[in-house]
Amino acid sequence: MKKISAVFSLFTILSVATWAGAEEFSVGDIHASRGTLVSGFLEIPSGIDEGSKIPVTIAHGSSEGPVLALLAGVHGYEYPPITALQAIRSEIDPGELRGTVIMVHVANMPSFLGRTIYYSPVDGENLNRMFPGDPQGSLSQRIAHTITTEVIDQADYLIDLHSGDGNEALRPYVYMPVTGNEPFDTQIRGMAVAFGLDHIVIDTGPQTATGPSLFTDQTALVRGIPAITTETGQSGSNDPYWSGLAQQGVWNVLRHLSMIPGDEIPNPGITWLSDYQVVKSPESGIFKPLTKDGYTVTEGAILGILLDFFGNEVTKIRAPFSGMVNYVISTPPVSKGEPVAMLSKIQGS
Repeated sequence: MKKISAVFSLFTILSVATWAGAEEFSVGDIHASRGTLVSGFLEIPSGIDEGSKIPVTIAHGSSEGPVLALLAGVHGYEYPPITALQAIRSEIDPGELRGTVIMVHVANMPSFLGRTIYYSPVDGENLNRMFPGDPQGSLSQRIAHTITTEVIDQADYLIDLHSGDGNEALRPYVYMPVTGNEPFDTQIRGMAVAFGLDHIVIDTGPQTATGPSLFTDQTALVRGIPAITTETGQSGSNDPYWSGLAQQGVWNVLRHLSMIPGDEIPNPGITWLSDYQVVKSPESGIFKPLTKDGYTVTEGAILGILLDFFGNEVTKIRAPFSGMVNYVISTPPVSKGEPVAMLSKIQGS
């Protein structure tokens, strides 16, 4: 486990819940009075490249409480979280809500409309590596800056909702960050367990305040905001089962935070995973998977075969250790340095 930085500790110590006590709550030019639900767009002006817009809904509860930020569409080909937030928007009742929910329906509109995995078709960047962003940078950097300043900075809790991208066969799971700050980690663990998925990946990655935070959840963490990242779906599918997992997870976190009536539904059992590793392709070519998401494999097992563009074998890609396959690439094309699979070690609870 990496030690958290002094700046992160300061953020955590100074962090005081920004309870949604105001009669009006605003995200950019979107304003919601207490007890109302309002939707609109955050505009990303053109700069060194074209502009964009981000559809956002504010549910401002009738009574005071925390601010929960829900982000979908950071990767535009990951549809179930986007569909889930549409359903939640139609069902949430601000009159019964304690606090405020910010729903970012599609963070990365260029990728969503362009049906691109990982990268924006405008600047070729991965939005989930651009945080906290730059107002003078490329489009992905400007989107990240706007989400950071308008959404994350106002939140008390954050869920970054993902699914298997258009090329990823994925077994649903939650990334649960561990920072080394026990009271803070207890809040994060509570959210991760409440989301309800039966696989949780313990994420001991760096929480740094000395360089760019890069990831959405890390941007929240360095500000003292408990955050998790969820994965519910695979291979670009928008099957109701996948979006349903995301919906159930959000509703249960809302119960866990006492933002809506009802008792939190206990998780019946969790497989705890750790020491995850993304296995990357050594060359560009055609990937033929020989394993599936959710399978357990032993060290050295063949995850897949990399072929050249004529169908000749380039190399066998093997498991670096024994563990579970969180996801494996399910479509043929791979570029050098891009993922072909992710593995995690199975832990006790």
